[in-house]
Amino acid sequence: MLIVYAVVVLGVLGLIFGMILDFASKKFAVEVDPKEAEVLEVLPGANCGGCGFPGCGGLAAAIAKGEAPVNGCPVGGAGVAEKVAAIMGVDAGSGEKLVANVRCKGTCEATKNKYEYSGIQDCRAAASLIGGPKGCSYGCLGLGTCVQVCKFDAIHVIDGVAVVDEEKCVNCGKCIDICPKGLIERKPANKAVTVQCKSNDFGKAVKENCSVGCIGCGICFKECPFDAIIFENKLAQIDYDKCKQCNKCAMKCPTKVIKPKERKKPAPKPAPKPAEAVAPKTEAKPAEVKEEAKTVEATDEKQGN
Repeated sequence: MLIVYAVVVLGVLGLIFGMILDFASKKFAVEVDPKEAEVLEVLPGANCGGCGFPGCGGLAAAIAKGEAPVNGCPVGGAGVAEKVAAIMGVDAGSGEKLVANVRCKGTCEATKNKYEYSGIQDCRAAASLIGGPKGCSYGCLGLGTCVQVCKFDAIHVIDGVAVVDEEKCVNCGKCIDICPKGLIERKPANKAVTVQCKSNDFGKAVKENCSVGCIGCGICFKECPFDAIIFENKLAQIDYDKCKQCNKCAMKCPTKVIKPKERKKPAPKPAPKPAEAVAPKTEAKPAEVKEEAKTVEATDEKQGN
């Protein structure tokens, strides 16, 4: 009997609490814009923060309120932007794809070290020790902190320098934020010519620590026919709005610190087919001609008889 009584009491209490929770959920419900839910559904769900909002939910809410553009997701790209635009009933617009760019070319072979670092394998930790082990205080430390934060496998350390895979990069900005040297910047994906150095040292100091650094000679500035080279703090920089990718600056650079645009080599022309050998005509020898003539005359005589 006691068991039945306990079950009944628990059932009644459960019913009462259920009714209270149901009332509270309706009383204190927060209305969500249906468009926000639709936008959130089409977003990639990476929650990388590259859009400047706290995850995909924050971006969806901002888009629904009109506080963020429909093409604000760097991961989704044009495909997601079109879907979001269709939900919001606006034009997706056209945006130029941006990718991360590491402004350093100082490989293990090209640079000198101040000391041997054996601490925590983190660029921030190494940078806290008098700027890191590399002789150039502006150079990439190559310990891969940027690699660890990239969710898209778009950056790797090759020969002591971080290198971006532009095909995989979605411009989330994680590597840019984490780099203690501030070496990683955004650039248009369709602009290949870049100055792979960010040192503000004088040319002599650059040469002492790195064989491929910008020495501030100004040759690229003089050679550029489009005024696309800017000199600030003894360092060449490229104005991507003016740069026509002509490669003149890269070809004239004495330290080859300017990365050129690779030109596609023209396909080799197919080799001409050899002319078919024509058998030479053999002229009949005089003796053979005489024999043929005699044969013909004999035949004619027989036919006349």
